[in-house]
Amino acid sequence: MIVPIHLEQTQDITYDIVIDRLPKLTFHTKVAIVTNPTVAGYHLDTLLNHIEAPQLDVVTIPDGEEYKNLETIETILNELFEHKFDRKSLLIAFGGGVIGDMTGFTASLYQRGIDFIQIPTTLLSQVDASVGGKTGVNNKYGKNLIGAFYQPKAVYIDPTFLRTLPPREFAAGVAEIVKMAVMFDKAYFEFLEHADLSDEEVLKEAIRRSVELKAWVVNQDEKEAGIRAVLNYGHTFGHVVENETAYKTYLHGEAVAIGMVMANALAQELGLFTQEEAERVKALLEKFDLPTDYLIRDVDDFYEHFFLDKKSANNRIKFILPDGMGGHKMVSDIDETVVKKVLRQFGEKG
Repeated sequence: MIVPIHLEQTQDITYDIVIDRLPKLTFHTKVAIVTNPTVAGYHLDTLLNHIEAPQLDVVTIPDGEEYKNLETIETILNELFEHKFDRKSLLIAFGGGVIGDMTGFTASLYQRGIDFIQIPTTLLSQVDASVGGKTGVNNKYGKNLIGAFYQPKAVYIDPTFLRTLPPREFAAGVAEIVKMAVMFDKAYFEFLEHADLSDEEVLKEAIRRSVELKAWVVNQDEKEAGIRAVLNYGHTFGHVVENETAYKTYLHGEAVAIGMVMANALAQELGLFTQEEAERVKALLEKFDLPTDYLIRDVDDFYEHFFLDKKSANNRIKFILPDGMGGHKMVSDIDETVVKKVLRQFGEKG
């Protein structure tokens, strides 16, 4: 099963997203696999058995969002210099979204840009993070504020890698699937309400549909000048949750799940989403054991964090909200008092 990416709006780039068992991969240049100890322990031998290259190195970096920073990027770069990689060399991102983001960003920097491919091993990275060329790292000011749009040469999505995924990590990926359905496809949302994602064929269908939707968006808007911003539904709130908890309490998908519930509450306040629709989204998230509650201790401070969001401009916060199930709306003129009223719903109960 192949989903093509064809970016003709900003540059003529074409590559394939392959959803199937990992094929044999032959390269005629130096190759470095970037991974972490967890993924390597489960799957590195499998990958090595599928690759032929004149020189093959493995760069192992620590596991966790807290290591998604410039220091780790420098570690990867130093490994490439040590092994005398050149402009024709190739990187392979082998892991989840953190590995994919950092490998892609490193590829964009090394000698002004070398090729990389994505082999995602988590559900979140298979349905979302590996598709579309967003790369980057976090810093103390927020998430993914340093980075580049840099497209891979190919993406290989093998659902069998998910068999070793812990339940929490799997659920985090489901959050991104729900995001796509709420924003773009009411029928897909209804499919998910009754779907058993422990069935590999059902899961493969869910991955396919999510990737098709993501590809459809990215093909129209590679650099998030328009519709691609809709993919940040739940993220404006979720990134603040992650930042407040120092990226250690919640997985990214868990924070996005909380963020969707918050965004839905704001959409309700504006008359874009009904209470019934908001409850259905919350119920679907909870079906997959995703968190839907968060205690905001300082509403004013939480609100100020919004201005570090990449979608904010000219001191105005852009919110991505559902406009009915399967619909979306970008709103940037919401009065501060309205937003804070909604945030107080998640504050201390008096």
